[in-house]
Amino acid sequence: MVFLEFERPLEKLYEQLEKVREVAEDGVVDMQETIQELENRIKQTRKEIYSDLSGWQRVQLSRHPERPYTLYYIEQMCRKFVELHGDRCFGDDKAIVGGIGNMDGQTVVIIGHQKGVNTKMRQYRNFGMANPEGYRKALRLMKMAERFGFPVITLIDTPGAFPGIEAEERGQAEAIARNLFEMAQLRVPIVCAVIGEGASGGAIGIGLGDHVMMLENTWYSVISPESCSSILWRSWDYKEQAADALKLTAEDMLRFGLIDEIVKEPQGGAHSSPEEMAKALKRQLKKAISTLQAKPVDEMIEERIAKYAAMGPVSNPA
Repeated sequence: MVFLEFERPLEKLYEQLEKVREVAEDGVVDMQETIQELENRIKQTRKEIYSDLSGWQRVQLSRHPERPYTLYYIEQMCRKFVELHGDRCFGDDKAIVGGIGNMDGQTVVIIGHQKGVNTKMRQYRNFGMANPEGYRKALRLMKMAERFGFPVITLIDTPGAFPGIEAEERGQAEAIARNLFEMAQLRVPIVCAVIGEGASGGAIGIGLGDHVMMLENTWYSVISPESCSSILWRSWDYKEQAADALKLTAEDMLRFGLIDEIVKEPQGGAHSSPEEMAKALKRQLKKAISTLQAKPVDEMIEERIAKYAAMGPVSNPA
């Protein structure tokens, strides 16, 4: 098990539990009562820790190395999934995956960021940071979904769009802007879910939807706490204060009206019970799609545009 900094009390209890179980396996002493007591203490300690998490602690949870990523959710939610590749222009971006899936008889197009489950795969996936061809691949799949009348699901988990020179040369900003323009008018339901990190244009590039949800321990912001800290204080040492100031948690986003729903995570985070998390996410995705499919298409698009037009105060200095 991988423990985060604020989970140190849990780590010590698990170490004690492991030692007691080793003694119990010898069969010389009955340790059942001690084991039960330690398990209860672990349960209570976990409840206390997770009942009052700070913004920075939720950022840490969203980056947990054992947290499930897009391909895991697709595998759990779909009976069958066919991945499609390439943007028909430059190449296939491994940081964004997408294709056609069957979710309990409902055909959907699913698109999401994929970070990779180990060091080699993280490099292969570019740590979930997409290039322009990734966003163009996503748009190609969305337009295909529109052609065949399939709902679109996007799963967001990225530290940001790739900031390399080659990405800028191939039109990173234009690719993200084009996606926003096209998604605003797409004639099929779009349901978006932030399953990990939701950073800047890298997230919003596939994040404009009729219904947007966030898992409980995720974040959504124009900038990461570390980058914010380095700009304001010239150091990463103030990332915790930056996380609080940015108001980037799911609760903050719901209060600001920027998302529509928070999906509860298992106690201990999504990584503590991935299957349970996948079932909960699938349930809410299906519910949102069903509600949107009941609406006339033109009404759905009008509501989508009005929803984003109403975000944030707009003043006229004249």
